[in-house]
Amino acid sequence: MSMAMGPMRAGPGPQSKSKNVRGTTRRLLSRLAPERVKLIWALVLGVASVGFMVSGPQILGSATNILFDGIISKRLPAGTTQAQAIAQLKATGHGQLASMMSGMHLTPGVGVDIMKMGAVLGVAALVYLGGSLFNYLQGFTMAGLTQRIIFTMRRDVEAKMSRLPLRYFDSHPHGDVLSRVTNDIDNLTTTIQQGLSQLITSVLTIVGVMGMMLWISPLLALVSIVTIPLALVITMWIAKRSQRHFTDQWRRTGTLNGLVEETHTGHELVQVFGRSEATIEEFNRHNKSLYLASFKAQFLSGIIQPSMQFISNVNYVAIAVLGGYRVASGLLSLGAVTAFIQYSRQFTMPITQIASQMNMLQSGVASAERVFEFLDADEETPDTPSGTSVPPAQSPVSSVSLQHVNFRYDPDEPLIEDFNLEVPVGATIAIVGPTGAGKTTVVNLLVRFYEIDSGLIALNGVDYRDLTRDQVRSTYGMVLQDTWMFSGSIRDNIRYGRPDASDADVIAAAEEARADSFVRTLPQGYDTVLDEDASNLSAGQKQLLTIARAFLADQSILILDEATSNVDTRTEVLIQEAMAELRHGRTSFVIAHRLSTIRDADTIIVMDKGRIVEQGSHDVLMAAQGVYFALYNSQFAGVAT
Repeated sequence: MSMAMGPMRAGPGPQSKSKNVRGTTRRLLSRLAPERVKLIWALVLGVASVGFMVSGPQILGSATNILFDGIISKRLPAGTTQAQAIAQLKATGHGQLASMMSGMHLTPGVGVDIMKMGAVLGVAALVYLGGSLFNYLQGFTMAGLTQRIIFTMRRDVEAKMSRLPLRYFDSHPHGDVLSRVTNDIDNLTTTIQQGLSQLITSVLTIVGVMGMMLWISPLLALVSIVTIPLALVITMWIAKRSQRHFTDQWRRTGTLNGLVEETHTGHELVQVFGRSEATIEEFNRHNKSLYLASFKAQFLSGIIQPSMQFISNVNYVAIAVLGGYRVASGLLSLGAVTAFIQYSRQFTMPITQIASQMNMLQSGVASAERVFEFLDADEETPDTPSGTSVPPAQSPVSSVSLQHVNFRYDPDEPLIEDFNLEVPVGATIAIVGPTGAGKTTVVNLLVRFYEIDSGLIALNGVDYRDLTRDQVRSTYGMVLQDTWMFSGSIRDNIRYGRPDASDADVIAAAEEARADSFVRTLPQGYDTVLDEDASNLSAGQKQLLTIARAFLADQSILILDEATSNVDTRTEVLIQEAMAELRHGRTSFVIAHRLSTIRDADTIIVMDKGRIVEQGSHDVLMAAQGVYFALYNSQFAGVAT
């Protein structure tokens, strides 16, 4: 069924600066609530993984001590004790070396204990293997958790689209809407799956490593702790400046997608009017804006990691110098220092990882904000809990009444004012008037694409507001000037008017619409597959198929908006005959610019600036010599008005 759309307006795009990062983050985290059990399980797996990984350096430190102690022991005279060897070194003036050996476990004359060292390394291998296994299980759990969250969000977005009024799509570029429900959700998927898992692992690693560092040497741990505030200050300072660029990046992505979508849809129009170069220039302008926004966002967030790496290197140098001094003083073993150096790397690494993930996290929050803006958009007024049934006594025909109807697209620009119209059962009402008079708007109000500001529209005497939208729209069959086809066979496109129709019904409708003859000339006949734009059919052929669709729907009220504008004169005559048969016994609204097609209408409504200025039959209006008389003569008598 072809659908009428209101005027397209450029809506206000998202702000270049994120409006509520904290609120968006809190709302995003609230979507994790249904997955709290899986999240706790992922946390348990993360604790196990980090526990294994954190214990690894301490075990390797023990192996280092075994190796170093063995090498030093081998160089000491056999048969002496460690205490004797230390006393001899002090007596010969090697007090520093003696102090270092006092912190070791030596057996003079005995080399490296290979068996003991092999056992320690075997334990280390099992520990790292266990850590990897738990890390794998955590990643598997987080992947499933993330996809379920995004599945729910996509489902909510799809349901939201069906609840949004036509006004929303008229006031927002289609490309931007598509960007919100595709690009932004995909970006959010990556952020949750990678960023959240990384965040959990990094926090646990920081806690575990900090505990081990404090256990080994509180003094060295204090040196590492000093770097945390510095790292946080740098990260927050950079993140605050890069967040607005990420929001701007996704806003400009939506704008660019909107331009591409419009250009692709109107490709032939662009070519015909020679606007290719201008369109390319506009694309380049938007593309450059997106490049600049993306560059600023990625550059600012990208300098976080090298900044953290610099702090990590400074921390490494400080620990190496201080740790070496304490080993030489005998206060720490070499293995303890090597383990501490590994822990210092593990300690700064999660901070660096979190910092490097800030660009992803900020980008994800910006995308989440755009998705939540879409989900928070004003919806259609809900239907009544149980719609009132349309009185069946007047079925299949219906009467329509419009009483003191007022409507405006823009609050500051009235369009339909105090519109009154009584359409009796079975009447044919023709609506004419200059462009912008409000003819198509009346159609949009009749099928409840828009809600009236005030007044009353009644169907068979029942207020529209007491009926569900499905009840109202199922009463109307529509054939509009703008045809609409979807990817599928011609048979399926016609059957869209009544999904349960048989093949015989589809063919009968096509015959009534004078479409059967051209369909049978196609190689696959009714099984011919149309592409998305039905570019393998002419405009007139597509119009015939939409008319066949209306025949098949067989609704009690017809709306014909320039339904024969794309067909030739001979076919138009045939279709007019078919339309006359279809309108018989049904209420019909006919919008026409060619006034010859509506001379036989029961009532002709002449509209101008949202009001009815004249009303009557063709003969009555011609005799009045008013607006209709001038319009008619301008088409058939060549009189300029």
